[in-house]
Amino acid sequence: MTRAPRMIQSIERSAAILEIIAQEGGGARLQDIAAISGIGKTTAHNILQTLTQLGYVQRRPGDMRYHLGGRVLNLSRIAGDDHVLRTRTRPALEAIAKDSGATVFLGVPSGDKVTYLDILNPRDPDMAAALMQERETLEGSAVGLVFLAFVPGLGRRVLSTRTHALDGDSLSRIEDVRIKGYSLDLETFRPGWNAVAIPWRENGEVRASICVSGPAETLPRHRLIHLGWMMMKQVEKAQVQQCWTN
Repeated sequence: MTRAPRMIQSIERSAAILEIIAQEGGGARLQDIAAISGIGKTTAHNILQTLTQLGYVQRRPGDMRYHLGGRVLNLSRIAGDDHVLRTRTRPALEAIAKDSGATVFLGVPSGDKVTYLDILNPRDPDMAAALMQERETLEGSAVGLVFLAFVPGLGRRVLSTRTHALDGDSLSRIEDVRIKGYSLDLETFRPGWNAVAIPWRENGEVRASICVSGPAETLPRHRLIHLGWMMMKQVEKAQVQQCWTN
């Protein structure tokens, strides 16, 4: 007779809570989670607080419910289909590509790395094709800095597993991104290339990053800052149009 495996209660309860939130349409109140799961309200609250700190659950302003966080979507993305996200962001990408005349990337977190879902106006088609097949590290790139700054739990994971890669200057850059809302890469990630990236948010959560990149001589710092503000306006415009059409 096969012996039943020993269950770790805290993990079992955490999994149950995540499943309840999903079954409730992606958001559920504490009292409902406790009632459905049979877990005491105080214990359920403590587990939810931990899941929130790790990025698997999130709260939204003015909403009493707990929602599935970016880390859950991040994990599902590794084996999932991002066609819908690519379609939703396309109008903004095309407008940004037209206004900037530079290469535009759409990046998403994949585990603790970056995956590219779309690339417009590639100066080097071979490089673009290679990027679509590979995952890049978060550290250093403009896209990666956006995720480290705005995806709950992701920066914490990188800090705990690759501390050597995040020195004082890197931490300062991450905080700068949180304050300004965009990230700059001045030949840090790819020699001779500069970039600016902004977050793409849905329901207040960062789902992707849009990046404009090109040769440093054509994209100096002052132009990158200007492009960053232009990109944010185009994203806002595209999302307003989507609200009207949905």
